Amino acid sequence: MAVEERKNVELWAEATQKLVNSDINSNQDITFLVDIINRNTNIPIIIADSLDHIGEGDTRNISFTPENKERVLLRELRKMKEQNDPILISVSETETQYLYYRNSVLLENLKYYPVVQFAVIFLFILVAYLAFSSSRNAEQNQVWVGMSKETAHQLGTPISSLMAWVELLKMQNIDENLIREFEKDTERLQKITERFSKIGSFPELLPTDVAETVRSTVEYLKTRSSAKVKFILDFDQQKEYVAPMNASLFSWVIENLCKNAIDAMNNNGTIQLSIAEKNGQIFLDVSDTGKGISKAYFKTVFQPGFTTKKRGWGLGLSLAKRIVENYHKGKIFLKQSEINRGTTFRIILNK
Repeated sequence: MAVEERKNVELWAEATQKLVNSDINSNQDITFLVDIINRNTNIPIIIADSLDHIGEGDTRNISFTPENKERVLLRELRKMKEQNDPILISVSETETQYLYYRNSVLLENLKYYPVVQFAVIFLFILVAYLAFSSSRNAEQNQVWVGMSKETAHQLGTPISSLMAWVELLKMQNIDENLIREFEKDTERLQKITERFSKIGSFPELLPTDVAETVRSTVEYLKTRSSAKVKFILDFDQQKEYVAPMNASLFSWVIENLCKNAIDAMNNNGTIQLSIAEKNGQIFLDVSDTGKGISKAYFKTVFQPGFTTKKRGWGLGLSLAKRIVENYHKGKIFLKQSEINRGTTFRIILNK
């Protein structure tokens, strides 16, 4: 289009030169030349001499008022010089004028067409990606909920049977300590069933002491972990750290983090649980002395399926993130980790 506009301007210049030089033989030729000149309705044109003097009527397709005429024409002339080479018009043997022009509005707008086109394509791809991502997340949520509800349903029958067996054992001459342990495990199964049943529906959050939830979870884990695993509770035992939460689900988060830590330490090391309170938030750090996590995995540890163990589905941390962030509106992240030194996960709850 730029080449075509150049040809049109050259034709316009030739017609102008013929009119100026009266190099015509009939009225028909004059009409034809005037028609060529009048056809240019979109290309801005200025005719000036070697000193940039612009005569009256030597402009075309440039809007101005009498007050700003000189300023507008000089500005347009400067733009035209930068954009295109002038076309010479020989007025006489001693006088030459220069025809300057710049691209039409249509051609200028077409320059931005590829940018607009790419922007539309990018926007379409972005919307398609977001729609696909949303659909995939919704499908994953349905799988999560379906698995959880089915697990809770399947656990219900054997738990009821175990509770009945415990009651029968109490009638026999059996060691009470043994029966008590059976009761604890049965209660534990009931709590697990309750946890699974709450996945997919927002649980009720009640003001709860985070420290007490940590203590009770650690006490349960101690009796079911190696004697070589040491638990340290690093917080004021007399103070309450109250936040709105569901104790059953939050205990599940702590349990998952501690079990991962025990596996990372090969059942031999120290797990430290620290609680701090600042600016209306409660910080819970779970640290271990295990093998650590490579920095390459920092952004993927919470994705479903991530695991460094030979066994397992890699759902523990993903489930923990869902419970903390979706249900409790808090945050959980990998605070720090060093290979063969240990790992620290941090949970932040709003009071």
